[in-house]
Amino acid sequence: MNLLLLEDADFVAADRVVLAGRRLRHMLDVHRLETGDSLRVGRLGGLMGSGELLALDARHAELRVTFDQAPPAKLPITLLLALPRPKMLRRVLQTVSAMGVPRLILLNSYRVEKSFWQTPFLEPEAIREQLILGLEQARDTHLPEVIIEKRFKPFVEDRLPALAADTLGLVGHPGDYPECPRTVGQAVTLAIGPEGGWIPYEVEKLAEAGLNPVQLGERILRVETAVPALLARLF
Repeated sequence: MNLLLLEDADFVAADRVVLAGRRLRHMLDVHRLETGDSLRVGRLGGLMGSGELLALDARHAELRVTFDQAPPAKLPITLLLALPRPKMLRRVLQTVSAMGVPRLILLNSYRVEKSFWQTPFLEPEAIREQLILGLEQARDTHLPEVIIEKRFKPFVEDRLPALAADTLGLVGHPGDYPECPRTVGQAVTLAIGPEGGWIPYEVEKLAEAGLNPVQLGERILRVETAVPALLARLF
């Protein structure tokens, strides 16, 4: 981890935290820290700063912490993502969190298998765990908002037009479409389909809601590749 993320429950005083579990093991086994060492810390939902190790053993770590730095700005984007395969979902959640997406909407699609919606990786705590890992990687403290929409048509017809209003609406989709723009200077609503792509009906409905199809070239990319590729190209 590049940032030690702290939560309210970790604090035993205004400037003291006590840690155990995964974060303690990481300090011992990966960073191999010792008493007196300093490391970068952040308060979940708040500022970043530094921590000094006051005590460290196999059971707990105690740190003195100060916060004086704002986290990096989020990207001006709402990302709609057809629900990926469960194992891929975990990686995509980390990527989205690390790259600074503030809002992710997991959406149903014709080519999304029904069994995907039964995965335990969609439980709130499982989603949060992957988002935290992304924040730690990128040195950020603010969790993305994750919204789950299991019904494509009602969402696209009733709620998406308002979400996409006053933004550049795009649908990542292979085919004879314009190239995805580069380095845009405005807010974006971007929809990325499943590995088989959106079906024509879905592309039409997304376009009616204000999202126009764009492509990245002839190569068909995995979702976990398409997400960072499109985000990097747009921003």
